[in-house]
Amino acid sequence: MNDLAPRELRVLVAVGRERGFSTAAVALRMTQSAVSHSVRASERKLGAVLFDRGRTGATPTPAGERALAYARRVLRLLEVMAAEVRGAETGTAAGPLRIAAFRSAALHLLPPALERLAARHPEIVPEVRIVREVGRGTAGEVLDGRADLGVATIGTTSPVPPGLVGGVLVEEGYALVHPAGHAAPRSLPLVDWAENCTSYTREWWAAQEWLPPATVEAEDDGAVLSMVSSGFGMAVMPEMSLVGAPPSVAISDLGPEPPTRSVGYVTTPELAKSLAVQALIRALRETRRLR
Repeated sequence: MNDLAPRELRVLVAVGRERGFSTAAVALRMTQSAVSHSVRASERKLGAVLFDRGRTGATPTPAGERALAYARRVLRLLEVMAAEVRGAETGTAAGPLRIAAFRSAALHLLPPALERLAARHPEIVPEVRIVREVGRGTAGEVLDGRADLGVATIGTTSPVPPGLVGGVLVEEGYALVHPAGHAAPRSLPLVDWAENCTSYTREWWAAQEWLPPATVEAEDDGAVLSMVSSGFGMAVMPEMSLVGAPPSVAISDLGPEPPTRSVGYVTTPELAKSLAVQALIRALRETRRLR
């Protein structure tokens, strides 16, 4: 049999996390030779080299990255199985629930949902990580086994990635944001940040002759709002990013057909059946309005 045992999966995950055999051995309380032997055995079983060995440590190969993603997900399912078996008689969910969310969702969408979750399932312990919604974003964290559920931008132009399931939670509208009292806000420089838009919104931007290319790129929506508040420029921002905007900022409509983006959740088909993930999805779906 070429199946990998849970212990072998834990060794792979530790080496991938620590980026080295010796540091993984310390974390696992094993000898370095035992860790090396375990990795070599896993490579033989899988028929692929999983780590490039070098002076600076161990770097996962492309095959190794794929193996690590599956290893994390399998180990997580074993944890979930144990937790749900223990709570089977009472139907209760317990233990950690790992959530990846982009900044504005973590600030404004998650808190009321987590409050509901805590009231109904006090033994679930949410662990929230803020992840930039660029590249593979929060969905990538779920695919790689680092999160049980990701709050992500999804929809027609940003579909749920293959291998995951998900659904839309809220539709965010965009608005023009500018310094309050400015006589000609559309004449100001445009401030933007990488996570701001889906491709649909970019198409809308491209059709607006009055909207110049961004002259300033900020790190996140909080920095954009601060720059606009200080009179540095204007911005086109989604609704969640504008929750709690200071009075020095004015928010104006963008016309009859403003751009929107869909914010939803993604998870794996296996974890979608777990009690904790189902409970969080229910709590998230109860969120109606962002402001």
